Amino acid sequence: MPTRKQRRRREKGRRHEYEYVYVDDEGREVDADEAAAEPERPAKTEPRKGERRERAQRTIQPPSWRRVVKRALIFAPLMFVMISLLDPQLNAWQRGAFTLQMAALFVPFSYLVDRMTYRAWQRRLARADGGSGGRRR
Repeated sequence: MPTRKQRRRREKGRRHEYEYVYVDDEGREVDADEAAAEPERPAKTEPRKGERRERAQRTIQPPSWRRVVKRALIFAPLMFVMISLLDPQLNAWQRGAFTLQMAALFVPFSYLVDRMTYRAWQRRLARADGGSGGRRR
């Protein structure tokens, strides 16, 4: 949802009347009627009112345990450092055991988040393709 400032700017831009000026290949200004007769489009192709610009679609990969375990291996040293900073009284074995416990919680939680993200992405694609988009009763 746009902020109040963004809405005001958009409304201000819509209030003013614009005169369209087209420039041909030689750099001369051409009236709108003459430009409409030409098959070429202006150099800038901005979306018109009511038209949406196509964005490059990113692909979200299906959830996999292998990717989640790799992510946990990346975050495990960071968890170890944070545990060391937060509780310096623990010895190295205790920090390691606590890190393993945290990683054991991190792996399934991360898999569930990946699965939720993937399913939401699939629903969004189905909705964009004209499907129902979800279960409605």
